[in-house]
Amino acid sequence: MTTADHPYPFTALVGQDDLRLALLLNAVSARVGGVLVRGEKGTAKSTAVRALTALLPEADVVAGCRFSCDPAAPDPRCPDGPHAPAQAESRRPARMVELPVGASEDRLVGALDIERALSEGVKAFEPGLLAAAHRGILYVDEVNLLGDHLVDLLLDAAAMGVSSVEREGVSVRHAARFLLVGTMNPEEGELRPQLLDRFGLTVEVAASRETDERVEVVRRRMAYEDDPAAFAARFAGDEAALRSRIADARALLPRVVLGDTALRQIAATCAAFEVDGMRADLVMARTATALAAWAGRESVLAEDVRQAALLALPHRGRRNPFDAPGLDEDKLDEVLDENAGPEEEPGVPGDGDGPDGPGGGGGVPPQGGGPEDRTDRGEDGGPSDAPGDAPTGPADAPDADAPAPSDASAPSDAEGKGRAGAAEQPAASASAPFRTKKLTVPGLGEGAAGRRSRARTAHGRTTGSYRPRGGALGSLHLAATVRAAAPYQKARGRTGAGLVVRKDDLRLASREGREGNLVLFVVDASGSMAAQQRMGAVKGAVLSLLLDAYQRRDKVGLVTFRGREAGLALPPTSSVDTAAARLESLPTGGRTPLAAGLLKARDVLRIERLRDPARRALLVVVTDGRATGGPEPLPLARRAAGLLAADGTASVVVDCETGPVRLGLAADLAGRLGGSAVTLDELRADALAGLVKDVRGGQGSTTGRAA
Repeated sequence: MTTADHPYPFTALVGQDDLRLALLLNAVSARVGGVLVRGEKGTAKSTAVRALTALLPEADVVAGCRFSCDPAAPDPRCPDGPHAPAQAESRRPARMVELPVGASEDRLVGALDIERALSEGVKAFEPGLLAAAHRGILYVDEVNLLGDHLVDLLLDAAAMGVSSVEREGVSVRHAARFLLVGTMNPEEGELRPQLLDRFGLTVEVAASRETDERVEVVRRRMAYEDDPAAFAARFAGDEAALRSRIADARALLPRVVLGDTALRQIAATCAAFEVDGMRADLVMARTATALAAWAGRESVLAEDVRQAALLALPHRGRRNPFDAPGLDEDKLDEVLDENAGPEEEPGVPGDGDGPDGPGGGGGVPPQGGGPEDRTDRGEDGGPSDAPGDAPTGPADAPDADAPAPSDASAPSDAEGKGRAGAAEQPAASASAPFRTKKLTVPGLGEGAAGRRSRARTAHGRTTGSYRPRGGALGSLHLAATVRAAAPYQKARGRTGAGLVVRKDDLRLASREGREGNLVLFVVDASGSMAAQQRMGAVKGAVLSLLLDAYQRRDKVGLVTFRGREAGLALPPTSSVDTAAARLESLPTGGRTPLAAGLLKARDVLRIERLRDPARRALLVVVTDGRATGGPEPLPLARRAAGLLAADGTASVVVDCETGPVRLGLAADLAGRLGGSAVTLDELRADALAGLVKDVRGGQGSTTGRAA
């Protein structure tokens, strides 16, 4: 899909200086590499991106070419070619193509008519969105929700500048060079590192807290909705001036000099922040050059390098998905000062000296408006370096709420009232995460593509064929199609070399790949888990499983239980870093209402089955198996486990019991859930002793598959 006839005027945007600057720099130089816009919902991310289209210059294309070939240098591989040197030209407005997150592979790259290819021997090709976006903008809203199969295709096209369509030996290739712009809400999960690195710049946006600015935003938006054409006309003069300034900056860009001092500052900055590879150096150099051209200068200054770093490096400094993007500006200033040439003044100016753009959005915004180095977890948000991933010391000291093996040994409810609230312990820091064994859901699912459990998918190894049931054709099974058509060739009057194929002969390939699951963690935060070293090891194990869930494209949820009740600490989400933040601040203490935790998990899973029936769930219960909260705590916990088993919920119990004397309650719980138990040591992928029990197994089945 393409932009509307009356896009929201770019100069009508209020605030968001970094966002506007990043978009304008890409308008000046497409080699900057696109923009990733991160921010909370309702912050005009999509509006700003769509408004950019009206500022871009028109494109000269070969008349009638569906692939927007440049008349000065037509693509020799163009499916509509070859184009004659004297072929007619035409001019069209800049195009922004939007890629829906639920698009099919054929919608993105295009589709071949296999029926005509088999019967007529011709390449009948219907171009996709990559062809439409060539020499324009490809925009992906909620880019972090894009399926892996589409991400792979985007990475290939972005890296090579070419889109290839391969279908059973029939191949079509065409140029696909585009400006990639994506918007996302970090609460819905993070991007794959490979795609994240493909975005040249990134900006963080948030709603203004200034009353006057918010009033102006509402006023302008309502005026636009009442009469879009009149609203656009109101800002037409500012738009024309900004468009002219972009054209001037483009003309100046080839003359901008990137001196040795600026280049050394760029290299030193990338090295100091330990970014991977050399792409960051190139992006910073191109961004700094574009900034100089935008300011009307023919040389790159230190302030250009600083602003380029604030836009190009925050998303490249993340070492794991639990790190928030950001940049230490004090460290940045120190690196720039250390590598300043003799002509540079010590210290980096706080404000750019470029002229202000029309509508307040053209100039370089004040420094310090870049992304802040903050996290949702506070100062202690990241995983600590506490030694040991699992407790290895002596047995835990008996705690007040630990039951004896018999069911009748639970303390009375009256005794519990004095302990549930008063026994809260400060939150323990998680130990260092580690690589975990792979836990899977049994059977064959049909959920969203991922990397955990076996599933029927559109991609993967071919396991058979089936007759299409109407609708768009998927991946053709060539051998099965030929076998279906072969017996009827004489009856259909075949005389030539081509195979006479009818729609009834077509067979599609059945493929098996991997799906992402809902991994629901049920974590015991009671007093029996409250020992600092023990709870730190437990949090480290859950953090490791969260990291594994991120890599396998799972959704995650977090249920905790302590005192008298269980609570949903995090509803199912794709944002594993949010789950990690909730886990880090988890308090402990009180009794152990195991039954309440299991019943709460059952309720969460029931609701999620209604919302997303295709996504299968994996229940991970992290506990020592003790139950002391409520009347008849252990029988109630066993009945709750039976209900989950009857629902068919795949489960695994991470046994946190330590010490030489063990009650074996976690293993008993796993048996009643119909799942398996695994100790903290066995959870590690590099564990030498013991193999993780398969989720399918229940009793005695094991698997040695690593993550």
